[in-house]
Amino acid sequence: MIRTMIVDDDALVRLGLADLLDGDPGIEVVAQASDGLKAIDQATAHRIDVALVDVRMPRMDGITATARLRALPHPPKVITLTTFDLDEYVYNALAAGADGFLLKDTDPDEILRAVHLVAAGSAMLHPFAARRLIDRYHAANQPEATGAKARLDRLTPREREVLALLAHGDTNADIAARLAMRESTVKAHVSRVLTALEVTNRVQAALLARDAGLTA
Repeated sequence: MIRTMIVDDDALVRLGLADLLDGDPGIEVVAQASDGLKAIDQATAHRIDVALVDVRMPRMDGITATARLRALPHPPKVITLTTFDLDEYVYNALAAGADGFLLKDTDPDEILRAVHLVAAGSAMLHPFAARRLIDRYHAANQPEATGAKARLDRLTPREREVLALLAHGDTNADIAARLAMRESTVKAHVSRVLTALEVTNRVQAALLARDAGLTA
């Protein structure tokens, strides 16, 4: 059972998401919060596996809340909720440790899929916005391309292959099938990649890979 928390200042959004998530037999909504400060309190009081966090909220915004949640002793995974015209905030959310983001008009089935994927250790980027966001991130960080390439030089050839597939959005199971290895071996490679690149999650690793030109 995936224990989730919904963080949004709109009560109707919280209600709709709660109804959706509770309708999945593998997901349970154990906490809700109307702002970042309350989210920290709820995450401290409850064991949360995945938190869905809005970007714009009073008192403490979703970006700050994401960083605070990820710094807890038992940090939940975080999926940032946003609208497309707020995509500049997503970069900061990813840097704060979010494992992905969804647009608020995302198909309900995709929201459920995202919760399951993130809980399992994968990342989830909205399919229609991911490329635009990554392209903008890459363009904004062109001066850092040399540094990114140097960090990729720390990887073995096999780890670079794993990173390239990860950057394309493949799950551990997908990578295992493509590279003919066990999923447990892929998990070990991913862990070493994150450590070598000095990033905290798969999204940051994928952005770094694209910044270095490893993937198109």
